Amino acid sequence: MNAEAEAKGKELEDKIRHRLGRSLSIRTVDAGSCNACEVEINSLSNAVHDLERFGLRIVASPRHADMLLVTGPVTRNMEKPLLSAYRAAPEMPIVVAMGTCAISGGIFRHSYACNNGVASVLPVDVFIAGCPPRPEAIIHGLMVALDKMPVRLTSR
Repeated sequence: MNAEAEAKGKELEDKIRHRLGRSLSIRTVDAGSCNACEVEINSLSNAVHDLERFGLRIVASPRHADMLLVTGPVTRNMEKPLLSAYRAAPEMPIVVAMGTCAISGGIFRHSYACNNGVASVLPVDVFIAGCPPRPEAIIHGLMVALDKMPVRLTSR
């Protein structure tokens, strides 16, 4: 990891610690994507980026999540599971729409089988553009999302 990326990682860690006092828990939801965005999310945990060392972790259940990171245009089949994940979070989570499909529906916009992005189903706090977004763009988007989170003095 280069010095600039390392500095961004430390900045992310400081924001997470200030806002939450612990790690940031993210639940990823694939709402019908082509998996390109998921590959980029997975690259955040590889040896190059290793964001877990900066206090970011992917969790398996929305019940443990502070943030929902949603990819895909939200297909009709994934609309209810996405809403269920949102409702299952213990507090209203920050919602991040990642990728062109999640932002606008992408090439599937106005299709009978898809919604026109996450905002047509849930209130979205942050949009991360790209098809797929680079890991650096995802890190930047997470920092923007952290600025929208209230400061929590106690952990859950």
